[in-house]
Amino acid sequence: MNSMLNSTEYKKMRSQQLYCFEAPELMASIIRANELCAKLSAMTFTSQDYRQTIEALIPGFPKTSAIIPPFRCDHGHGISIGEHTFINYDCIMLDGGEIRIGAHCKIGPRCQFFTPQHPIDYRERMKPVETCLPINIGDNCWLGGGVTVCPGVNIGPRCIIAAGSVVIRDIPADSLAAGNPAMVKKKL
Repeated sequence: MNSMLNSTEYKKMRSQQLYCFEAPELMASIIRANELCAKLSAMTFTSQDYRQTIEALIPGFPKTSAIIPPFRCDHGHGISIGEHTFINYDCIMLDGGEIRIGAHCKIGPRCQFFTPQHPIDYRERMKPVETCLPINIGDNCWLGGGVTVCPGVNIGPRCIIAAGSVVIRDIPADSLAAGNPAMVKKKL
């Protein structure tokens, strides 16, 4: 993995530049994550190998946090989870761009976090290139079931995002947001 962290395509991916997602070192990272996710999907939260597998997939994963399988991600090493955070079944995190979820968060089942942004121009979109925009979720947030968070979104601390919402732009701290696209409905 260390050679990958120094590769040009990896650096471009993490710095929001157009990069080739078919680069061999990135494909190796995706294959590694796919294998760990498949292994994790055959487990429960209480399985003997759960903690070892989730920590191999997501470096630095806190002992006080949990992701309930099944779970899918592109790399794993682009994900940062705070202490005492709970992520329910069927979460998907496309972590070409970094995904940071704060402490004491509750993430409902079937939530999706997408950092890849494909080119607007169809000619560029035919190439194996994209950019990735990071996602940040503040401390003490609650995302209801089926929430989708789009590339580059920041959700401030202490927010509630209603079930089924699609978050396409930033949500300020202490807000309740709902809808598609998600709109702030009230301050908390």
